[in-house]
Amino acid sequence: MDLALLRTFLVVHRAGSFTRAAPLLGLSQPAVTGQIRTLERQLGRPLFLRQARGVTPTTIGEELAHKVAPHLDALLEITANRFDDEAPGRTLHLAGPPEFTSVRALPALAPLVEQGITVRTAFGSAEESLDGLGAGRHDLALSTVRARGELLSSTPLCDEEHVLVAAPRWAARIGGASVVRAKGHRQLDAVPVIDVHESMPLLTRYWAAVFETGPTHTSALVAPDLRAVLECVAAGAGMAVLPRYLCDEDLGPGRVVPLYDPSVPPLRTYFLSVRTGTLALPHIARAHEWLLRAAVHW
Repeated sequence: MDLALLRTFLVVHRAGSFTRAAPLLGLSQPAVTGQIRTLERQLGRPLFLRQARGVTPTTIGEELAHKVAPHLDALLEITANRFDDEAPGRTLHLAGPPEFTSVRALPALAPLVEQGITVRTAFGSAEESLDGLGAGRHDLALSTVRARGELLSSTPLCDEEHVLVAAPRWAARIGGASVVRAKGHRQLDAVPVIDVHESMPLLTRYWAAVFETGPTHTSALVAPDLRAVLECVAAGAGMAVLPRYLCDEDLGPGRVVPLYDPSVPPLRTYFLSVRTGTLALPHIARAHEWLLRAAVHW
């Protein structure tokens, strides 16, 4: 039996659609349909039930996928592990926010780079990353938005805790976190705000979750990178809401200090998204698994 037909079958099985499988295989949709029909004729059994939004495997199709998947994946892994760094299918295209991708994701993927997988990174908003993933420009996307629809699938990766921080002199000026807890959030009105956008998305989300109201501030300083925000906070420009992973090393020695200590800190979930069916490609599957393993310790 032609292994190419079995590979086409497995990609269609995982993608759930002839149309979604076609670009993953480098074939046209009619060519994919023709290969599946050829395989069905050879086996004498239908492998998929055609539906309005894709296909679902028959019981024969499920049995065949269960039998052939480990062997085909092993063969693809062998071809992907060639020593030529320019081998097709060895480049991983990763998209995500600059800070989380730089500080968390890329260091976690370093061992795969050492093993020969090439990584290319694109920084952008959640919408830009997911749009690029759906269009085929990226292989994996990190975002705080869960992908919707059948083309993409998302897995919760980790939660990040948000902390309201400022330089020590600002904390001393307002009396510290204990005074804010006793007198309320209006104690913070005089502290300038640093955020990544004029709309103050991080501060607004924090105020809503912790104080159950909106802030009355306007941005004193806008920097579209949280690492720049952290440096401005440490320099004394004002207060900001930052993920704990980014400022933890600065909280320890007191370079920045928390202005409030809520009993339940605000959390934001990161998702790891992939195009349906592309986990059939070994280098994407390995990076996906590697990130999920690393996130356990985040």
